[in-house]
Amino acid sequence: MREPDAPKHTVRVSIFNQTYSVATSGDAQETEALAHEIDELMSSIARRAGNLDATRTAVLACLHLADRLRVAERELSALKESIDHKTRDFVMLLDEAFSVSKEG
Repeated sequence: MREPDAPKHTVRVSIFNQTYSVATSGDAQETEALAHEIDELMSSIARRAGNLDATRTAVLACLHLADRLRVAERELSALKESIDHKTRDFVMLLDEAFSVSKEG
């Protein structure tokens, strides 16, 4: 996780034929890669949807990314539940193993 007080630097990126200066405390290459991914997504949407303005294209890109985020959150939640279940099973097995070893 990034430190809130970390020094920021400016990265120039191009998204959908517009240049932006982005202040980031993270890795400049990561910011550039994310911008490139967004640019490709918006260009893909514009090609498929036809004659859309930049705002509508951006809204559709946001909806797409929000959907991807929701899917990832659901998968993470399911994974956490699975880990919790396996952890409980493991604790029960350990309890059984320790109780057998104390008896023997």
